[in-house]
Amino acid sequence: MQVIHILRAGLAGLALIALTGCDETAPGSGSKSGGGKGFKAKYAVARDALEKGQYDRAKKQYLLLIKDAGPLAPRLQLEYAHAELRSGNYAQAASIASNLAAGQAGAARSASLSVQGTAQHELALQLLAQGQTDAAKQQLTAARAALAEVLGEHPDLDPIGSLAGRLASIDARLKTL
Repeated sequence: MQVIHILRAGLAGLALIALTGCDETAPGSGSKSGGGKGFKAKYAVARDALEKGQYDRAKKQYLLLIKDAGPLAPRLQLEYAHAELRSGNYAQAASIASNLAAGQAGAARSASLSVQGTAQHELALQLLAQGQTDAAKQQLTAARAALAEVLGEHPDLDPIGSLAGRLASIDARLKTL
């Protein structure tokens, strides 16, 4: 659960950095998806829904924002993936985050890999509970690779060690499979 709080804080930080330069005329500020409300206001609705656990609403709002977000689209897609993760749609979250990571570098790639690895680990736990050991092992191996890269390249994205703890848990589980 701690990793979700870290991811939330990291995503909020990335979003804040991205949006501090946005004004009412920023990409996505047209009336297509919100009756003329500005981009910041629409983002606030999506973010607020995510923080309140209203994941379906958050996902809907993020999808509306992504359409017109221009260069902010990857950051919003990552928040959308985070909403999928928090709503328990682990396969979808992992897929979105993996696709994002493939086209990114640096801290943005590591942030995507954090969501990907976390989602794959949670999916593996579900698969293990269903007795699907081979599929779970594949997810654990992929999660391990994603999280190891994050910790190797950007350990600052794990300030309290929850990703490292998750990685240790994955390693221990893989030894038993």
